[in-house]
Amino acid sequence: MSKAFTKETDNDDDDEAVALALAIPPGSKNYITPAGYQRIKDELLQLIDVDRPEVVRVVHWAASNGDRSENGDYIYGKKRLREIDRRIRFLTKRMDLAEVVNPSVHHGSDQVFFGATVTYSNAQGEERTVTIVGIDELDPLKGKISWISPVARTLTKAREGDTVTLHTPTGAEEIDILSVSYPAPAGD
Repeated sequence: MSKAFTKETDNDDDDEAVALALAIPPGSKNYITPAGYQRIKDELLQLIDVDRPEVVRVVHWAASNGDRSENGDYIYGKKRLREIDRRIRFLTKRMDLAEVVNPSVHHGSDQVFFGATVTYSNAQGEERTVTIVGIDELDPLKGKISWISPVARTLTKAREGDTVTLHTPTGAEEIDILSVSYPAPAGD
């Protein structure tokens, strides 16, 4: 059958949500920092209050022009509207599953918990700094790693000055925890 006669699926985000949900260990919650939760909320509000109404306006205008079968504005607008609605559903699900954890409660602690920024070095003396965050806010290029990643699991509950063993596909690696920090509580 020709691609022209197939229906686009609206569950691409459902597949993504299922994959992310499966990444969360059974019995665990979808932990997220207050900043990460706020970013998701801001994106959701932007989509609902600004992006979607604008696309609806364009689609309405394009539909009023007559023949919709060859109307690029109408066809693209409807596709964009489906994408926005899919993203709104995805973000709503993520917010419903989220368990907001404020890492500033550990401010001043030298033990690694969710939300910690940890600097460690490996046997070759290479230093790395990572912040342990939720799966919805990870950004490895900026040093934000998921709390379920092997590095985060190895670091969790260790203390500044400890040496821990990180198990990687290439073998075990000893890493030294050089520093642990948390954001200051609001108002400090």
